[in-house]
Amino acid sequence: MGGRNFRKSILLLLALYNISSVFAIEVCSNTILPGSKGLPGENGEKGEPGRMGKMGPAGERGEKGARGIDGPSGLKGKAGTTCDCGRYRKVVGQMDINISRLKNAVKFVKNVILGIKETEEKLYLLVKEARKYRDALMNCKLRGGTLAMPKSMDTNTLLTSYVSEAGLTHVFIGLQPAEAGGGYAYADGSPLRNSSVWGLEVPSEFSSNSCVQMGSNGAWSQVECDIAKYFICEFSKK
Repeated sequence: MGGRNFRKSILLLLALYNISSVFAIEVCSNTILPGSKGLPGENGEKGEPGRMGKMGPAGERGEKGARGIDGPSGLKGKAGTTCDCGRYRKVVGQMDINISRLKNAVKFVKNVILGIKETEEKLYLLVKEARKYRDALMNCKLRGGTLAMPKSMDTNTLLTSYVSEAGLTHVFIGLQPAEAGGGYAYADGSPLRNSSVWGLEVPSEFSSNSCVQMGSNGAWSQVECDIAKYFICEFSKK
C-alpha cells in the first residue's frame, strides 16, 4: 500500500510540473507567434515606365498591302529628234564599199607595184638596188625590217619564186658568219635551222667576209660580203 501511494504522489508531481511549464510559456514568454493569413490588399498605383530594352529579332514579313492611290502625272518631256535610219544605213553601206576598195588598192600596191610577197606573219620586199651585205642589212633596218631569213622550207620556196619572177639569179639573204663556233647564223643572231637547202657545194670553211646568197632555184651558196647584190627585206606584221 505504501509503495502504491508513493507512485501516485510522483505522477501527481510530474503533472503539476508540466502544467506550470506550459503556463509559464504562455504568460511569461516574449515570443510573438504568427497569426493566421489575412485577406489580400488593394492593388498599388502604376509605377513610372522603365528603360527601353534591346530591339528584338525582326519578325516574319507580312502580307503585301493594298495598292495605294496613284500620284499626279509628271510634266511632259521635250520632243525627241527623228532618227533618219535610212540615211545612216546608206552612209554605213558606202563606208563598207570604200573600205573594200581601199583593201584592194593596198593589195594592188603591195603585189603589183611593189611586188611584195607575204605570209600570215611576214611581209617580204625585193629591193632592186645593188648593195654590199652590210649596206643591204642597214637599208632593211632603215625601212623597219631586216634581211629576209628563210627559216622554213615554205618561206624558202616563197622567196625562191620571188627571185625567179623578178628574173634575177641571186640575192642576199639574212645569213652571216656566226660570232662564235664557226658556221653561219641568221641576221637576228639565232642559230641556223634550215641547212638542207645548200647547193651542191656545202660550205666546209668559213671566213668573216663570207656571206650567203639565194639563187632562183632556191639553193643557198657562199658569196663574198663585199660584192654588191640585190636583196630581200623582211617585215613583221605585228
